[in-house]
Amino acid sequence: MNLPISLEFFPPKTPEGAAKLRIARQSLYELKPEFCSVTYGAGGSTQEGTFGTVSEILAEGVDAAAHFSCVGATHDKVRQELAQLKAMGVKRLVALRGDLPSGYGMGGEFHYASDLVAFIRAETGNDFRIEVACYPEIHPQARSAEADLQAYAIKVRAGADSAITQYFYNADAYFRFVEEADRLGLHVPVVPGVMPITNSSQLMRFSDACGAEIPRWIRLRLQGFGDDSASIKSFGLDVVTALCEQLQAGGAPGIHFYTMNQAAATVEICKRLGW
Repeated sequence: MNLPISLEFFPPKTPEGAAKLRIARQSLYELKPEFCSVTYGAGGSTQEGTFGTVSEILAEGVDAAAHFSCVGATHDKVRQELAQLKAMGVKRLVALRGDLPSGYGMGGEFHYASDLVAFIRAETGNDFRIEVACYPEIHPQARSAEADLQAYAIKVRAGADSAITQYFYNADAYFRFVEEADRLGLHVPVVPGVMPITNSSQLMRFSDACGAEIPRWIRLRLQGFGDDSASIKSFGLDVVTALCEQLQAGGAPGIHFYTMNQAAATVEICKRLGW
């Protein structure tokens, strides 16, 4: 049985990047994604690119979700942007606190993603399906695992419909998180986020920044391949396909692929899974 999948892109910075992403999307659409989400830069720095890419995806006949962050934002600004997204035909949002640009104070009228979720619900009712982020391996800024779980609970209770996890390579961390959320009565779907492995140094850099753990055996194997990109990609396909098999067998409600604007690895993983 095919699991529902969704795909994540980031807004391209150049015309060449935009053209490459259009080609990648056409390959990925053959996987029949439920929706495609588009990320949002620190402090909303890519808003124009985010909304533009969302608009293109909608025009291609695919449901699109805009990432929507609230750092430094005012109620009026968010109200205007919600109206803009609604007018574009967006029906799904990924509501996040968002990253602070460097040297930037907290500011704004929202301090947490839960504030944003509650505001969207109050302003727009059920016009949008709201996704929130969660962290099976604990948010890097959380004081403790329990504090992180409680922060997630507040977001769900504020009106989130479902959650997408930070990527991980240890399925046990995901299943434990889902169990703990269930224990708190948080019964919204928790969709695992999966990052294909195609570039070793990039993966290490991202993981160090976002707190995603690369199991030691994977890290050592990747280091052992050095600059042999073909071996890294082959190994990465094996690891991530096996991870998706575990997630499916354990009852995950879907898979959200962090594509990094590339098609080949995600398409190959889904092909191996028979999706």
